[in-house]
Amino acid sequence: MADIAPPNPSGHPSSHADAERREEHLAEDERQLAQSELTVPPVGIPLPGAIGSLHAPPPVTSTSTSTAPTLHATSSASSDDHPNLKGEDAQVAAQLASQKKESPSSTDLSEKHAASVSEKPKKRGFFARKKDKDAAAKKGKDKEDELNTLPPVSLFALFRFATKFEIMLDIIGLFLAAAAGATQPLMTLIFGRLTNSFTQFSIIAQEIAAEGINARTLQALSDAQAELRSDSGKNALYLVAIGLGMFVCTYLYMFIWNYTGELNAKRLREAYLRAVLRQEIAYFDDLGAGEVATRIQTDCHLVQEGTSEKVANATMFAATFVTGFALAYARSWRLALALSAILPVIMVAGFIMFTAISKYTVGSLEYVANAGTLAEEVIGSVRTIHAFGTSLVIGKRFDGMIEKARVMGRKGSIIEATGLSIMFWSIYSAYALAFFFGGILVSQGLADVGIVINVFMSILIGSFSIALLAPEMTSISKGKAAAAKLYDTIDRQSLIDSSRTDGLKPDSVEGVITFEGVKFHYPSRTNVPILKGFSAEFPAGASVALVGASGSGKSTVVSLVERFYDPIEGRVMLDGRDVKNLNIKWLRQQIGLVSQEPTLFATSVRGNVEHGLIGSKWENASDEEKFKLVQQACIDANAHDFITKLPNGYETNVGERGMLLSGGQKQRVAIARAIVSDPRILLLDEATSALDTQSEGIVQDALDKASRGRTTITIAHRLSTIKDADNIIVMGSGEILEQGTHNDLLADETGPYAMLVSTQKLAQVADMTAEMEADEQVVGSPMSEKVNFPGLGRATTGRSVASAAMEAVQAKRIEEEESADRIPSATKLYARLIKLNRTGKWLYIFGIIGAILNGLVYPALAILFGQALQDFATTDTNQLRENLTVKARWYFIASIAAAIVGFVQILCFSRTGWDLTAKLRSLAFSSTLKHDIEWFDEEKNSTGAVTSNIADWPQKVQGLFGPTLGTIIQSISTVVGGCIIGLIYSPLLALIGIACIPLLISGGYIRLKVVVLKDQRMKKIHAASAHLASEAAGAVRTVAALTREDDMDRIYSKALEEPMRVSFNGALKSQALYAASQGVSFLIIALVFYIGSLWIIEGRITTAAFFTVLTSVVFAALQAGNVFTFVPDASKANGSAASIFQMHDYAPEVDSLTTDGIHLNPVDVKGHIRMEGIHFRYPSRPSVRVLRDLTIDVPPGTYVALVGPSGCGKSTTVQMLERFYDPLVGKVTLDGQDIKDLNVSSYRSQMALVSQEPTLYAGSVRFNILLGANKPMQEVTEEEIIKACKDANIYDFIVSLPDGFDTEVGGKGSQLSGGQKQRIAIARALIRNPKVLLLDEATSALDSQSERVVQDALDRAAKGRTTIAIAHRLSTIQKADIIYCFAEGRVAEKGTHAELLAKRGAYFELVQMQNLSRQE
Repeated sequence: MADIAPPNPSGHPSSHADAERREEHLAEDERQLAQSELTVPPVGIPLPGAIGSLHAPPPVTSTSTSTAPTLHATSSASSDDHPNLKGEDAQVAAQLASQKKESPSSTDLSEKHAASVSEKPKKRGFFARKKDKDAAAKKGKDKEDELNTLPPVSLFALFRFATKFEIMLDIIGLFLAAAAGATQPLMTLIFGRLTNSFTQFSIIAQEIAAEGINARTLQALSDAQAELRSDSGKNALYLVAIGLGMFVCTYLYMFIWNYTGELNAKRLREAYLRAVLRQEIAYFDDLGAGEVATRIQTDCHLVQEGTSEKVANATMFAATFVTGFALAYARSWRLALALSAILPVIMVAGFIMFTAISKYTVGSLEYVANAGTLAEEVIGSVRTIHAFGTSLVIGKRFDGMIEKARVMGRKGSIIEATGLSIMFWSIYSAYALAFFFGGILVSQGLADVGIVINVFMSILIGSFSIALLAPEMTSISKGKAAAAKLYDTIDRQSLIDSSRTDGLKPDSVEGVITFEGVKFHYPSRTNVPILKGFSAEFPAGASVALVGASGSGKSTVVSLVERFYDPIEGRVMLDGRDVKNLNIKWLRQQIGLVSQEPTLFATSVRGNVEHGLIGSKWENASDEEKFKLVQQACIDANAHDFITKLPNGYETNVGERGMLLSGGQKQRVAIARAIVSDPRILLLDEATSALDTQSEGIVQDALDKASRGRTTITIAHRLSTIKDADNIIVMGSGEILEQGTHNDLLADETGPYAMLVSTQKLAQVADMTAEMEADEQVVGSPMSEKVNFPGLGRATTGRSVASAAMEAVQAKRIEEEESADRIPSATKLYARLIKLNRTGKWLYIFGIIGAILNGLVYPALAILFGQALQDFATTDTNQLRENLTVKARWYFIASIAAAIVGFVQILCFSRTGWDLTAKLRSLAFSSTLKHDIEWFDEEKNSTGAVTSNIADWPQKVQGLFGPTLGTIIQSISTVVGGCIIGLIYSPLLALIGIACIPLLISGGYIRLKVVVLKDQRMKKIHAASAHLASEAAGAVRTVAALTREDDMDRIYSKALEEPMRVSFNGALKSQALYAASQGVSFLIIALVFYIGSLWIIEGRITTAAFFTVLTSVVFAALQAGNVFTFVPDASKANGSAASIFQMHDYAPEVDSLTTDGIHLNPVDVKGHIRMEGIHFRYPSRPSVRVLRDLTIDVPPGTYVALVGPSGCGKSTTVQMLERFYDPLVGKVTLDGQDIKDLNVSSYRSQMALVSQEPTLYAGSVRFNILLGANKPMQEVTEEEIIKACKDANIYDFIVSLPDGFDTEVGGKGSQLSGGQKQRIAIARALIRNPKVLLLDEATSALDSQSERVVQDALDRAAKGRTTIAIAHRLSTIQKADIIYCFAEGRVAEKGTHAELLAKRGAYFELVQMQNLSRQE
């Protein structure tokens, strides 16, 4: 059964876990945006003295993840259910049927709906068997969500890694934060006393005016002036003291909590990685490497936020609330009780709003996440999208998901606007209530004006501190939830814990490995047995090979020897001792492992090989001794020669995952690493299967050398590599079918081994007498190795034509990059964004009007406020009550007006935000697919980066162009309106207030600049350490096999020191500026009060004018500082919008969507392909020459094969034929026409590509096949689909599936085996009825059985078409009409199989290396 294998054998992300993690990651930003709009109180609400100073530190945007469920489908059905199918097809069909019984569907609601909309053809028949199972799927998903949700940890548990000293510091910080919070209400006490002094002075002034000037009144006036001057001076000094206290307390508590939070987070990150690396391998079967990076980068960041200043801020706001209400009730419990009525109104409105809007937010996020998953799938297979011209079809599917998100978001806007407008209304109504009821209390002698103002402002500030508390509590809650996931891993007891020190450590090792009755299944697939009572002995020093079909249990044997897993039953023994009783690290240090895809780490060649010395007696040897061992190991691994040719020899960095080395070079470095410590046991898991024939020869020779004198277990698909083994064990379905030597097993011609051999055997029509000669030539022959490494100098006699062409290309690229770095002016960007969203222009117009009016409400009411305070000077109590009742009535009318304009503002801007985001997402996705392949080759445009940008950029623009834009306009309107009113009432005092605005604004601006820059730098530095952790988790098998866990912990811990140092240094500046900006508002209020009092004493202004100016200018200026809260939003939005438009404006060299060029008539196309004098280098690797003067000719209807070693230019040739790239020199023609003159889409419609790793997309089998069609999906008939499927040898399998053609294939085709995916890919190629068929190693990744079925399908598909095939396995192309043998980017020789064998050249050498004839 081909698809029974470890669910995630290499530790790479499982597609399901990855998809869920990606959905969480892409959607969380949206969730945060929605929450931020609801939790931050709207600017413009009159909070005298509190608006500026009650503002929290700018939040650091972060993302959160939550563990989503993973559905494990298992199968108990047998192949008997499908009698017409064989092998893997029957078992996959049975599995899918079983899944259908267990769970109606695992596909997401929206994804399935989108698929059904785009897939259903008009005709119905067996195509329409699919029923609507969305509701059941959703229910199942919700149920599993409940089961998998971890309860958040307690607040105290967040600090489990803090020391006692740090906890003591934190407690001191909390006291300081509470003191800082108490300063706000205390300021209102001073404010009230000053107001009282002003009012008393006004009363005396009125009495004097009424009585006239005489000696007594003059004396009274003089006394009143002296008293007011004295009171004002004292109270102003109190305000200054409070301001300074605020500065000191804020600075200290912020620094303390940042310091301890950073230390706590560092220890948490270290503990998490240490815990991850000690887990057994089964843990990683459902955990992607990317998830580890996400947990470390995102969840650790959330815990850091939850344990940093957020706790102290929450304490500060709580202290403000308690102090405010306590002070209010102490001063006047009657008025305080009446005003407390606004609190439940705000809380109830907020609760209802949050509850109602969450339904729409969650719905919108689901669609966004699904669109992100689709984008990741598509961008990861962009060559397939271009080859089949399906970008428009996929784009429509993406747009459908985004449209649903937009509709849901717009519905939520109404609830958001209603809830916030009720809050506007309740706050302005509180003014009305305060003056109405306050007037009654004053007239009854139960209060004075100072008490009324004191109580009113204390209640307002206290109430709003609760609103400001919400975002802080949200951050702490997120930290607790994130910590739950991290602690769950940290506290998890590993079943096979590599960090344990117990267990036997024998002094000597012989190397005898014994399996006794071993039964095994993977923990994530308990119903699929892998080994069924497996018993075998691997003698010391002997070479034993394991062969068999995929899923027969070969790799599992290796995993059990390494003790990556433990058997369910039976024993695995080393030298007679059960491996369970041995120390795990000691056991792994006796074993050298070389896998199919070796993992190298991003360090030097020498560093990589030295990893093999960990735990050995040479681990602490001198550098010289270590280097000698490394050199010797590299010589034994046939790697020394190529290493010495690298730019820096052994010190050359190999790049991430060894990407700067070729496959064969990486493999040889891995072999050197495996043997450097001279292990007694060597495990070779398909160590040459991914290599071309020549690289294989060199590596195989190295393996033969390495295995001498060691117990060696070899797994191989290519049987030519194991014919010299001492014993060959043939496995099938977890059992031993037969065993013996190569010749013994061939004696039984009907045996399983002989049948495997026959599938790979080459027809030998030439004379075989030179067989031994050829064998001698192969290994280490001079032509077999060539090192092309960027940066190597070479002597040249003249510049090549390609070099000149490449220089021009490079110059153009540099110019484009420079222009891309230049961000256009904000005005141009915003104009373009509004133009893009021009359908919503009326929403913008009404929103702007609403925001301006909403901003003017507060300054306008400043006039009312001043007059109301003037009314308190009225000595006639009836007149006082009447005047204040009139003012209260106006306040109530204003509250209704504020609610209306607030509703209009929020609704309009929220809706335009959703509309614009949807358009930008669609634009970003379609613009991405428009780019040519060259663009995707650049490192910065990797799949992850581009997918992230599509999610992130529109989100950031929405962050500014949604309700935030309305708030900014509202703030500006408040400031401008306030300044104008102030200048009208008292120009001089207003000018003093206006002069202070730059001080307030610059404080906010500098603070944000420092914080934002620090945050950007921190994220960059932390990204490097997170990448290190991700690399370790992605290569967890290699880390475990090399026992590198402690080494990785040490390196990671060191990588975290730099971010911590940067954070401490940044905190010293940023927190001082932040604290200063908090305290400076008190100083400015003190200044204006003192000057105002002097001018009132001198009679230059009235009390009403003073309070009008103070409220409209100073408090409005404090709000101006808040505008800079949005500086990060604006800068991010500018950069993101510029990036999206740059992508949209990019003109690709090969534009697949253009209508330019000659359109081909399919009837006239013959399929004659010719490439003449082609020179080519990849733009991303300009120093590496790939094709050099290549010329090939493919007559119509012929089958042409391209063969040769890795890196000789075969795949590049196919990509040139698909016009993924244009040659630097030379031309490619179709039927004599240069393909540059042809329309790209029309040209590609005549071709079909089947690649080594076929790409399928989440959706039905039918949808995936129809993606290849040259016409709209609904126009393709059932007959055409059935014919393509029959030709692809997949029809019987499809109709046996539970839902036939409507069966979901899963993300990236995960529900199907490799062979089945490949045949569906062939059907997709055939549905377009191409004239030219391109086969790029279409069977090389398959086992022998799957290969035979797929090869049969390819042979059928090639009939009557021009076919160009690349193959490593020469048995698949020996019947080709022409075989081109490549070497170093040009044709070395060409001819038929027989002709080339007769030449005994390069092709003959390749054939001999794959020859499986029995040995003499």
